[in-house]
Amino acid sequence: MSTLNCSDSSNLAQPLQIRHVTLRNRIVFGAHTSNMSDSGLPGKQHLGYYLERARGGAAMIVVEPMPVHATAVLTRGNFRHNDDAVIPGFRAITDACHAEGAVMIHQLYHVGQHGDFDNSYQPSWSPSGLPSYHDNEGSHQMTELEIEEIIVGFVDAAARAQHCGFDGVELFAAYNALIDQFWLAWSNRRTDNWGGSFENRMRFSSEIMRRIRDRVGDQFVIGLAVSVDEGVPAALQINELCEIVAWHDERRLMDYVTCGTGSYFSFDKIIPTFQQPGNLGVPYAERLQQVVQHAKVQAESHVRTAASAEAVVASGQADMVSIVRGQIADPYLASKALTGRADEIRECISCNQMCWGRRSRDYWISCLVNPSVGREFEWGGDTFQRSESARDVLVVGGGPAGLEAARVAAERGHRVTLVEAGSVLGGAFRLAGRQPHRSQITDLLSWYERELHRLDVAVRTNSTMHADDIAAANADVVVMATGSRPAGTGFQRGRPLVAELPGVDHANVWSIEDVLSQTATLGHHVVLLDETGDWRGGGTAWHLADKGHKVTIVTPHAMVGSALQRIAGDFELRSRLARMGVAWCTESALLMWTGTAAVVRSSLDGSEQTLAADALVLACTNVPNSAIVDELIALGEVGHEVHLVGDVVAARSAVHAIYEARALAMRI
Repeated sequence: MSTLNCSDSSNLAQPLQIRHVTLRNRIVFGAHTSNMSDSGLPGKQHLGYYLERARGGAAMIVVEPMPVHATAVLTRGNFRHNDDAVIPGFRAITDACHAEGAVMIHQLYHVGQHGDFDNSYQPSWSPSGLPSYHDNEGSHQMTELEIEEIIVGFVDAAARAQHCGFDGVELFAAYNALIDQFWLAWSNRRTDNWGGSFENRMRFSSEIMRRIRDRVGDQFVIGLAVSVDEGVPAALQINELCEIVAWHDERRLMDYVTCGTGSYFSFDKIIPTFQQPGNLGVPYAERLQQVVQHAKVQAESHVRTAASAEAVVASGQADMVSIVRGQIADPYLASKALTGRADEIRECISCNQMCWGRRSRDYWISCLVNPSVGREFEWGGDTFQRSESARDVLVVGGGPAGLEAARVAAERGHRVTLVEAGSVLGGAFRLAGRQPHRSQITDLLSWYERELHRLDVAVRTNSTMHADDIAAANADVVVMATGSRPAGTGFQRGRPLVAELPGVDHANVWSIEDVLSQTATLGHHVVLLDETGDWRGGGTAWHLADKGHKVTIVTPHAMVGSALQRIAGDFELRSRLARMGVAWCTESALLMWTGTAAVVRSSLDGSEQTLAADALVLACTNVPNSAIVDELIALGEVGHEVHLVGDVVAARSAVHAIYEARALAMRI
């Protein structure tokens, strides 16, 4: 991982003037839907969330989108449109964040044909009535009176944002939303004054911008959010976007433009997972930088780290950089980078599990590596209250639960010892980091190691503890974080009465842990039973194919990577696997393993097939590694000052482990 010092961030540290406001540095916390509203109103949860990033040094915060009309409502947590009831809550946010030095912008949006009736209870309005790419519904072609109604909605929302104390607004013209639907000839098939020629297709956005400026005056920022979805013919391509942005810039309609990637046509590039390259939106921002004369340009989309942001600004590819998930993961990214403490930044691992993963289910967002996200108003964010009295804390297990428990307990002033049976820290989480493109996990584990060293945590590896050893340690508090282990049974949810897969005791049956730890002896052709539909199976299949194995996946799910749909990671995974020659049997169960073949039954029609193979790999749900806990229970220790966190409670994911460890350590 790159290490920065003060001079490395010299370009990020430079102020930037945008109309009447001055950004204290070049790091922006860009717009995204946190979905935290309370009955459509911004409240304590929003205040805590944005204030934490303002305290952390973000120069500009673009608060999540405000629908401009009833037909623009998209999520359960959207703010009330056209309602002054939002003003007091927003005023509290803008006042508090201004006091910390942040410039405050509010994004305004309407996604046109891609609306959501389940939340809006309105038809989706669009330029030409084309189908939605959000669901299977059609949209309503707006009349000229309805176009006027939407323009008024944008202008009124901008004026309300000014009353809320915002320094400006950002108009959402990205991902094939309403504004860029008017721009694009594919989605704008009108024959009146709002379609046809280039100038007519620009009329909708320019009219919105001109009227906002007339309404709010000169002391107000107008930004424009755009995106490129390269390779999708129907979407805006960079040459078209350059022409559009240059046209608006020539007329000085906006003060800055921010460029991302993806669209409703290929959603996986909007919030890229680790499968996508870093700095995904930077080349497009650089192209826009070359065509504007007046507006500032911001790069966004998978600019993960402060080091990357510094390189972007230093090279002149953009004037500023939006780092969203990076500042969700560490709200103090900016201040740490700009004060020579980059090694203390807890970096985003691009997993999308709790940000987009929760938002896609219409919950408020959080973060795998930072469970305080969304709980800042309750937990105080990343600022830990010191314990009234220091205690001796023994943490048994060095996976994500143990690491977080040890870190937070030490931050609170306790004397902490962490004992790990293995030779390295990280547990099964480190093994996940050995899957292709997942080195961000091992980077996170390196951060934990640095933090434990900084906090004087005593770390002992290669140390197996039993109940007697724990009792002899005489700690005030014991945290059991011993994780989980493969069940070894091949149990399948689709065959609930079969406790153990016939043939599972053959010598050539392995767990994914065996594969990733390089202890498995595999032949050429591997059958992988993917019971969970997530990275355990899909990522291991990718790993095996990458190593030259022929892989066939058997899964009960309708598609490979079904559990990854919520993080927009499934399509890219399947695409990669397909290109690597991986085959799969979906909606199927494994009846038995003969030692040389897998007998597979279709859950759809009951047909059976036999797949000859050299080895069987099981990606199934683990079971708690609870032998030591059982010993402690026998001694009557659990329930006093012995606590269980993470997979030893129930086999789950790193999300649960880190959350439970943080919550526990804050109570010690």
